[in-house]
Amino acid sequence: MQLPEFRERLRRSARYLLQAGADPNQTIGNRFPPASLAVPDETARLSVLYGAAGVNRDPSMTELLLEAGADPNDGESLYHSLENPDCTRLLLRHGARVTGTNALGRALDMPDPTALKLLLANGGDANEVGSGAMRVWGSPLLRAIAVRRSVPHVEALLAAGADPLARTPDGISAYRLALQAGLPEVADFLRAAGAGERLSEDEQFVAACARADAEEARRIQARRPDLPASLRRQQLRLLPDTVPWGSTAAARLMVELGWPIAVRGGDWDATALNLAVFRGDAELTAFLLAHGASWHEAHGYGDDVLGTLSWTSVNEPVADGDWAGCARALRAYGLAKAESDPTDPERVLIDGRPHRFSPEVTQVLLGGEEVLRHVG
Repeated sequence: MQLPEFRERLRRSARYLLQAGADPNQTIGNRFPPASLAVPDETARLSVLYGAAGVNRDPSMTELLLEAGADPNDGESLYHSLENPDCTRLLLRHGARVTGTNALGRALDMPDPTALKLLLANGGDANEVGSGAMRVWGSPLLRAIAVRRSVPHVEALLAAGADPLARTPDGISAYRLALQAGLPEVADFLRAAGAGERLSEDEQFVAACARADAEEARRIQARRPDLPASLRRQQLRLLPDTVPWGSTAAARLMVELGWPIAVRGGDWDATALNLAVFRGDAELTAFLLAHGASWHEAHGYGDDVLGTLSWTSVNEPVADGDWAGCARALRAYGLAKAESDPTDPERVLIDGRPHRFSPEVTQVLLGGEEVLRHVG
């Protein structure tokens, strides 16, 4: 579908099949690992509309299916269509419901506010708590700030009725969270909306760290040597939270100032090391390991850094991630010896546990190349 030489012929084929009576609501079992093409997960069915709007994001095929009666409320299509607003508009026009889909949360993952504005203009609730990461933060506004979205995102949410005085489950206000996330321009916007507050010295220290203002952070720490040790856990999670933002300078500063390196945060309750490996950030991975991070550090899905490296090296969720470089850093800083799994040539045994990695990472872990000890 994504190759020009097949695209129009597949559209014509679909049109022909629909005219001949094919069901536009056909589904298949999910093939996402650990399921497969050969052994799909029949308990998690995926619709043909999801294939058109959510995977290939093809407006022509999406419209063809919707006009033929495909159900836009299949639980997947709207959420996954957001990277192509043309598909999203078609789904909304044919009755897709925003509430309960977590589509607002997905829209907040995107630097461009177009998808968010579309959802808010078509029934999206600017105060819907939802599930997953949205529930962690307590509202779409707080989630937007936590993932460092722009003033236009925040403006769209407030215009749609978001509460500017919202607080996280731990009691942190939207205004304080904006400063804690290193977003002074968002904080200024919230202050103009009546949500400004006076910050304590602890909060000023956290805000300085978040914007990687080393001079200000060290000035406060000189007066308050109990920082960062005396910070609350919700403040300490700033270290792992900064890694998905790509705020390497802020993360390094916090580590240098004595931040607990194994504190957990982010959307999946993970340490900074887990999140650096997820991003394929080999330089930050080496830096964290050199400053005491451990590959044994767990995350919210019940595994450790090896599980993170396994999943990300195979699925490559971040463009241009250097997972082989992360593997080199892990080997250089004490990773247990790896060996081939005698029962499965595609798996590697480390510390007695089997994992599957990409071929490049497998080569590094098995010692197929020299590993240089380095500090990022």
